[in-house]
Amino acid sequence: MKQNKIYIYGRHAVREALTNAPLAIRKVYFAKQMQDDKLRKLAKQVGVDVELLDERKATSWVEGNAPHQGAIALVSLFELVTPYEKWKPQGKAVVLLHEIQDPHNVGTIIRSAAAFGAEAVLMPQAKQAPVTGAVIKASAGMAFSMPLVSISNLQKTISDLKKEGYKVYGLAGEGKTSVADEQFNERALFIMGNESKGLPKSTADLCDTLLSIPIEEKAESLNVAAAAAVTLFAWHTKHPSKS
Repeated sequence: MKQNKIYIYGRHAVREALTNAPLAIRKVYFAKQMQDDKLRKLAKQVGVDVELLDERKATSWVEGNAPHQGAIALVSLFELVTPYEKWKPQGKAVVLLHEIQDPHNVGTIIRSAAAFGAEAVLMPQAKQAPVTGAVIKASAGMAFSMPLVSISNLQKTISDLKKEGYKVYGLAGEGKTSVADEQFNERALFIMGNESKGLPKSTADLCDTLLSIPIEEKAESLNVAAAAAVTLFAWHTKHPSKS
């Protein structure tokens, strides 16, 4: 059964949710000793139901016993994640995650996508770490301001975006084009592959260009989240945000 609600935790994550996606929040739980009056006031202002946090229940809501700082929220994924069919490309840069398993990598990539001006992060429904509280925390709450799009057909998604004028880049160590040399003159779709296997050949064959990141010989490779940050920074230098 597909999960449709998750618990997010930590004052920063809850604040970002209340500020940027209040309609996705079903309920907020505050510990009695939580003294962030501004956060309590914000929850009241946006009209979200608030309950006293039961610490016995909190242990099952928080992944890996991470510190929740006295603030937990129940979030509807139906409101947070947009189905591909309802998403409209904006013509900038899109990040597509392909079988990334570590929720911390997923969250960190979402954070980098927000930091460097990407328009959306696309997430397959299968063989991909889903949006969870750990993902939200690793994103530093940016998952509430960065459009997250659920896709069911990878090949069709890539084909659709090519028709929309997006150049498809696959991140691969064997790529012949360096991110430092690419001009990124067109709309960009960046595909980030699995932590250990990278991009499968079938997906790499769908890419227009395979990008590599020049690193020192003593280092075998970069973590996928670090590679995403470097790549998005390189794109952003060619497309700085307009103030």
